[in-house]
Amino acid sequence: MKKIFFLTCTVIFSQILLSQEITQKDPEIEKMVGEVSKDSLKSYITKLVSLGTRNTLSTQRNPNRGIGAARLWVLSKFNEFARQSGGRLTAFIDTTIYKKDSRRVDRDIVLGNVVATLKGTDANDNRVFIISGHLDNRRSDVMDSTGDAPGANDDGSGTSAVIECARVMSKHSFPATIIFVAVSGEEQGLLGSTYMAEKAKKENWNIGAVLNNDIIGSNNSNETDIINNTKVRVFSEGLSILDTGRALTTIRNQGLENDGNSRQLARYIKETGERYVDHLEVVMVYRQDRFLRGGDHLPYLQNGFTAVRITEMNENFYHQHQDVRIENGIQFGDLPEFMDFEYLRKNTCLNLCNLANLAKAPTAPQDIRVEVKRLTNYTNLSWQTPKTGKVKGYYVLMRETTSAFWQKKFFVKDTKIDLPYSKDNYFFAVQSISEDGNESIPVVPVPER
Repeated sequence: MKKIFFLTCTVIFSQILLSQEITQKDPEIEKMVGEVSKDSLKSYITKLVSLGTRNTLSTQRNPNRGIGAARLWVLSKFNEFARQSGGRLTAFIDTTIYKKDSRRVDRDIVLGNVVATLKGTDANDNRVFIISGHLDNRRSDVMDSTGDAPGANDDGSGTSAVIECARVMSKHSFPATIIFVAVSGEEQGLLGSTYMAEKAKKENWNIGAVLNNDIIGSNNSNETDIINNTKVRVFSEGLSILDTGRALTTIRNQGLENDGNSRQLARYIKETGERYVDHLEVVMVYRQDRFLRGGDHLPYLQNGFTAVRITEMNENFYHQHQDVRIENGIQFGDLPEFMDFEYLRKNTCLNLCNLANLAKAPTAPQDIRVEVKRLTNYTNLSWQTPKTGKVKGYYVLMRETTSAFWQKKFFVKDTKIDLPYSKDNYFFAVQSISEDGNESIPVVPVPER
């Protein structure tokens, strides 16, 4: 009897295991994630801090100090990685003359972004995915361009994540193009990112996503003393600047205020990041940025592109925009000793796995439709194959209208599906799946009348 009971339990337990969903990881992406090094990240921070100041208004002629030296050093790292890329990675400093204004630039300057482009291998795929951090920093007085300003976390952390992703990813190839950029002028008014976003719009870049990293390397807050290196925030807008007129009316009629492109990207980052990075929860924040503040993703949003901001969970304002000093027993200043390099490693991995998954995935399905000619408790979806990329099938995603995240996914090889779930009660989207299992960003259907 005991033997029979044991066998029965074994069979039941095996069935339970088989019924559980197994997380599928792309071995190539998993390997890249494992190559991200907190020692490398720390070395980048150390070098950036050693340059004294990186204020956008600081010297561009001193080889060992100022924004000019910082740009040249980042370029040297990109060129070092280019030698291992088989010719796929190229880098340069993209400059423009920025004229004196009445705000935070008191003289004409050469504004420069350090840009490395990992060219995609598919000539028919013109998608571009961008990872950015800002190279410049500041003291308490944003116009002080001569005093020391470490800028370890703000935004040495974001810049270091960009450099490390370039180091690891330059040894691999992707169908789509990836751009790694360290921008200048963030603290003076988002100058470098505005220049790049406007250039992208003028030249009709097909930007699939912008991952902007600003302050991602510390895990504790002042005043509240919260310490936690297992969470990171992703800020995303719900509605695009392009959502006006009939488009906005359609969004309101279908209740899609929470399904804009940047919000879909944030969901994608959460699912993909938590798949590949252990002990990291991606917390979606339904705002463009922190309360009444802004970052380098905003110019992209203002030009109609899809972009999000990635930022640590708990900011410490003693170590942000502060001169280095001790006051009332408190150490102020953005110093390396207040950083958590393991946390920075995890947040860098978050960026890398998402960039890789996006750039390896096919383009999204085209012309996704939901049939609405008749009243039915089924949802009938159809779509066309993606413009580029080989697909092994599609995921149809589903969630309740009150859910922030996709709750179910259905894999199909066909370009249509009939689901016994009412479109009154659920939202749906479709994404393409590559032969390696890489998913495109989901796209919601439009009514087919």
